[in-house]
Amino acid sequence: MIKKLLIGILGLALIAGIGLHFFGDQLLRGVMKRQAMAALAGEGLAKMAGGLNVALCGAGAPLPDPGRAGPCVLVQAGETLLVVDVGSGSPRNLGPMQVPAGAIDALLLTHFHSDHIDGLGELMLQRWAGGGRDAPLPVIAPEGVTPIVDGFNAAYAHDFGYRVAHHGTAVVPPSGAGATAQPFAMPEAAGREVYAADGLRVMAFPVSHDPVEPAVGYRFDYRGRSVVISGDTTASPTVAAFAEGVDVLLHEALHPGLVGVLTEAAEAAGNARFATITRDILDYHTSPVEAAEIAQQAGVGALVYYHIVPQLPSRMLESLFLEGVADAYDGRVEVGADGLWVHLPAEDDGILFDSLIAF
Repeated sequence: MIKKLLIGILGLALIAGIGLHFFGDQLLRGVMKRQAMAALAGEGLAKMAGGLNVALCGAGAPLPDPGRAGPCVLVQAGETLLVVDVGSGSPRNLGPMQVPAGAIDALLLTHFHSDHIDGLGELMLQRWAGGGRDAPLPVIAPEGVTPIVDGFNAAYAHDFGYRVAHHGTAVVPPSGAGATAQPFAMPEAAGREVYAADGLRVMAFPVSHDPVEPAVGYRFDYRGRSVVISGDTTASPTVAAFAEGVDVLLHEALHPGLVGVLTEAAEAAGNARFATITRDILDYHTSPVEAAEIAQQAGVGALVYYHIVPQLPSRMLESLFLEGVADAYDGRVEVGADGLWVHLPAEDDGILFDSLIAF
């Protein structure tokens, strides 16, 4: 009986192997086609439809992390799609998240650190060439953004010309190339409205990221739901004030103890420069516990960490990152990773978590 069973198993394995040999390429092509169709059709956006939604197109920081691109947050409210910051590699997550770059209405920047702006060139190119947009990408940010946008436009000027010459003006309208700066004056503590459309209201508020100035966070309100994105900041009473009662707080976080491990490693390797940098960054970020205390004080529905420092190449390190957080905050906590999606149904109190990374 056992002999017959083994022969049967071997026979099935042989048949499967023969099938894979003859049909494997066809199956792989089919999978590739299905993935491309989902990305081009914007199935991720369809999944996010309704209510207020946020998704992480980048949950990382300057230090390379295999699961986290540079800081980038998608915010969808009805037909409006905004991006907050565009760190290195984050535009390349849009396809796997099934979000067409051409659907993006505007980019908001929290500040001008390189890890928050270095994906701008790729984003404006994807939005234009992939979406056929006939107007440049609006970049909404504090005063000082204009020379940054001008610089990216200048750097990509040759490329714009190549794309038009190759694909034609009907496919890539020259008027849609690049980006256009929409600066706003630095808000006072009471905040400043910087965007409004179809029931969505976006408020900017000041945060403390000295010596980096200007630096702001943003609050989004839509159909009874609300989200705050901290931007880079020390533990700030302004963040706590604007996060009062919001559904979700996305807060940057640096774990001093884990950064200390990097300092020790740098010293052991004889790299005094990197050791100095890891010490310096401790004074202008918020620890996970401090962010949890802000969430508790503000009474937020859920806390999501992003702009995570240091890199966490293994999920096993997340327990170390969260040391002490449960004692400071009694709500739901998520350590952000690329593709994380939070859905807030309109005029409801539900908070649903999922992933938009499809492949």
